[in-house]
Amino acid sequence: MTHLSSDDRHAEPPRDGGGSSVNRTTTLQRTIRRTELRRIVPLADTTIYELEQRGEFPRRFHLTPRCVVWSLAEVEAWLVERRQASDAALIKRAPGPDVRLRKTRPVRR
Repeated sequence: MTHLSSDDRHAEPPRDGGGSSVNRTTTLQRTIRRTELRRIVPLADTTIYELEQRGEFPRRFHLTPRCVVWSLAEVEAWLVERRQASDAALIKRAPGPDVRLRKTRPVRR
């Protein structure tokens, strides 16, 4: 472990880009964990997983071996896209149940 002197801790990073492995042109994206994703997208974990597998939902990525996150910008863009598809009636809706097939309280004609 290296110890930094007080001058090293407050020194500015080199401006010539030499020796720095950080790409300065990239911007940091805000990421969200599963709990926040559930608040934003009210779908079950298995549904989100299936959508990811089909390429219909933003892919998660690992920050650590035990921590997965999603890009907030990608999730928000997905929601906007789904809203537009819903408004244009491009999303198929599930059919309603046939109430005549109910075992209890069947509907009479």
